[in-house]
Amino acid sequence: MFIIDLNYIVPLEELDHHMAEHVKFLHKYYKKGIFVASGRKVPRTGGIILALADDEAAVKKIMLEDPFTRHELAEYTLTHFLTSQYHPDLQTLLGQ
Repeated sequence: MFIIDLNYIVPLEELDHHMAEHVKFLHKYYKKGIFVASGRKVPRTGGIILALADDEAAVKKIMLEDPFTRHELAEYTLTHFLTSQYHPDLQTLLGQ
């Protein structure tokens, strides 16, 4: 699993012009079973996406499609982690 940590680098007004396109991007990867959860940080300085992917290169390729990345509105960092413990209801989702 990967944590995609987005940090906004432009004013929120500029970012909000691309929000509908960003949400469409998110829905695409939810439908593919890659994105697990996403949302805004509090305070609103960026967002977090949890993603299931084979490797870091796959996530980076996906993030090239994000309008926030394409329009240089946000930067992101990736954290790869192995789920060693989780709620039993997540067993099917995580393929454990």
